[in-house]
Amino acid sequence: MIEIEFNDRPVLDALDELMRRASDPQPALKLIGEKLVDSTQQRFVDGRDPDGNEWDENTALTLAFYLSEYKGNFKKDGSLSTKGQRRLGAKKPLTGRSRTLQTTINYQIAGDTLHVGSPEPYAAMHQFGGTTSPNSMIPNKPIPARPFLGLSSDDREDILDIVRGYLADAL
Repeated sequence: MIEIEFNDRPVLDALDELMRRASDPQPALKLIGEKLVDSTQQRFVDGRDPDGNEWDENTALTLAFYLSEYKGNFKKDGSLSTKGQRRLGAKKPLTGRSRTLQTTINYQIAGDTLHVGSPEPYAAMHQFGGTTSPNSMIPNKPIPARPFLGLSSDDREDILDIVRGYLADAL
């Protein structure tokens, strides 16, 4: 067996820092979590899934329900007012009056694991699609999957940049 003793203090300090950083990913996970929250919220603005595919348009039933939440959308003769037309033109899938789903995207770190999501009970229905329950506001209706969680190619590159930068800062 050959043993080499190395006593270069700056190099040893840098290697120690690299090992410390590699064993404590939480600072990097925090940066990744913040990045993924931002990119996920941007998907609601863009109306696209992580792969860049457009979400399915809102159904007529969804649009009618959306218009019923506001006053001034209809003229006295029942036709759509200018205000109603503007509202419909600006209505994006998964973006309701409160924007709750979009604004509750968050991240949590548990040990060396990063979780990104929303606490809203209906988030999974929108992510994966399904059929509404018989007791819901819109009973027994199909909801198409509109994935908002996941990694885009840009997210992957940003994560790699964050990890590389985090480890490089140790040197």
